[in-house]
Amino acid sequence: MLALDHVALAYGAKTVLTDISFVISPGQIGCLLGPSGCGKTTALRLIAGFEKLSAGEIRIGSEIVSYPGRILAPELRRVGLVFQDYALFPHLDVEKNIAFGLTGLPAPDRRLRVAEMLELVGLSHEAEAYPHQLSGGQQQRVALARALAPRPRLLLLDEPFSNLDVELREKLSLEVRDILKHEAITALLVTHDQHEAFAMADIIGVMNKGVIQQWDTPYNLYHQPANRFVADFIGQGVLLPGEVLNSHQVEIELGVLEGSVDGDCSEEGGCTQCDLGCKVDVLIRPDDIIHDDDSLLMAEVERKAFRGADFLYTLKLPGGRHVLAQVDSHHNHAIGEKIGIRLGIDHVVAFRK
Repeated sequence: MLALDHVALAYGAKTVLTDISFVISPGQIGCLLGPSGCGKTTALRLIAGFEKLSAGEIRIGSEIVSYPGRILAPELRRVGLVFQDYALFPHLDVEKNIAFGLTGLPAPDRRLRVAEMLELVGLSHEAEAYPHQLSGGQQQRVALARALAPRPRLLLLDEPFSNLDVELREKLSLEVRDILKHEAITALLVTHDQHEAFAMADIIGVMNKGVIQQWDTPYNLYHQPANRFVADFIGQGVLLPGEVLNSHQVEIELGVLEGSVDGDCSEEGGCTQCDLGCKVDVLIRPDDIIHDDDSLLMAEVERKAFRGADFLYTLKLPGGRHVLAQVDSHHNHAIGEKIGIRLGIDHVVAFRK
């Protein structure tokens, strides 16, 4: 439904996007995730038709909508847009806001479609309310309903929940995903919040400095990051120094890790058995460290953060380095206490030094 093929954008000597390529299948929810200034919103604007690309092409469905020297007008792309500031018309009630893009329909069809959208987003009882009378979450639902009403072939969402508090953001992101899946809408979300991305998206592109570092499923981004930037940006974790023993073993302070090797020290990244003794950094996630009272390997609790169902402990290893451990909240250990730990890793993510 959406394909970017070697897309680039530059303003004079300043390059904003470099060789961006990805595909989103019909009914799939994609996401561009990255820090501020990485180019993700610019990519969205290119797809919407608000910017002219410098190289490559963009296809929506079977139609090429942008290539150098040609750009299909935004209103002809059949693309819906949802912004972070909602962009509702304050002088129109909810019903009229949703109906705004349906002026080409006969009045009975327009009323029917608005009623369907109100029901879909759970605002049937707020049809005559004005935007200032609604909560932030309700306003975002109206914006979503307005974008979906004309039956776009693609929906673009630009930081749609950033103005909401954390709890409402998480709740609404799941609700919006359910709505999009129910309607079989293909969508692309732009956000800097990985929790939001993980809650909504089927496929995610992690961006940095105008380049997609990895286009993959949320699971693979977390467990098999392609490089150091992705490993650091996604989730929590630390890098411990290690030494390659062979193509399936790496030794770190906590012992010998066995399993398939991912990251830029995989065979695909050029690290093979010929690199015995190669010095690497190994990614250790909080869920890789298992609390085990029977283990002989001890670590000292330096910090802890209570998170309800679990604690996030910062543990000091015998050699002085630190790891994070996600431990069930029934195990409430004191600062300075030493606890037994063991590794629970089935694949190794290693990066060359």
